[in-house]
Amino acid sequence: MISPVTKWLLLLLASLLMGHAGAFTFVHPPPESPGDERHRYYWELLESALAANRDTYGDYRMQPSAQPITFARAVAELESGAGVVNIVSRATSRDLERRLRPIPIPLDKGLLGARLFLTMPATQARLNQAATLADLRRFTVGQNAAWTDVAILRAAGFQLVLSDGYAAMFEMLGAGRFDLFARGAIEINSELRSFAPVVPGMSIDPRFLLHYPMPRYFFVARTSAGERMAERIEDGLRRLRASGEFERRYQAYKRLVLKDLNLAGRVVIRLPNPELSELAPLNDPDWWDDLAADLKPARKP
Repeated sequence: MISPVTKWLLLLLASLLMGHAGAFTFVHPPPESPGDERHRYYWELLESALAANRDTYGDYRMQPSAQPITFARAVAELESGAGVVNIVSRATSRDLERRLRPIPIPLDKGLLGARLFLTMPATQARLNQAATLADLRRFTVGQNAAWTDVAILRAAGFQLVLSDGYAAMFEMLGAGRFDLFARGAIEINSELRSFAPVVPGMSIDPRFLLHYPMPRYFFVARTSAGERMAERIEDGLRRLRASGEFERRYQAYKRLVLKDLNLAGRVVIRLPNPELSELAPLNDPDWWDDLAADLKPARKP
């Protein structure tokens, strides 16, 4: 049972989150480690969406939580309504959609579902001999236990090694605890730059690409306040799409994260996503990027 003091503190927190001079404050998780820029695009997109309908919904404030917070804890606290954050941006799953209120708009047009492998030299030599999904199943793959990829890769028959950490996963790869670390094409380059000094010899496999439909949504609490947030966010994102701003931002982001990756001619392994619910807007192609042009083999001279 919640004590009177705890109730008072929760009410105080709620009032603070309403912000200054009537402006509602959107509080999101901070980066998980120094140099972690995986979520920067999403929070900039959120701010643009909120600005797009300020005339209708009023002023707002956006800020990261002052406290570091893991993904699992952020979800649990958001679910309880008593957390230090009131919005998260995550790859969707059936469990997340049950616990939190999703805004089912793919924020990066499904680009997160394009996965490449980080690996070490000895493993790369073996990987160069692989050609099929059956071959890849012989390698162990590292994943965070809380990530949606776990259910997808497990259903596809991969051997998984799980951890609850993020930065520790790179050290585990370097120590040979698993063979491959499947990472999104949108994040793998920045992660290689950040963790290469810690894991000498780590590199990006140049041959394979896993591809599965894995949209990233914004999630808020299943409360009346969360519902109002969801309504505003969805309205703002749709305004951005109508104006062309959403596509401009996405294309700039895509060019930035893929500029040093060579996707053309890779061996593409397409996997189903058992975690995808009926909320996913699969019938609206404008919300998706199939990467067909990027994956097309380059013409020979």
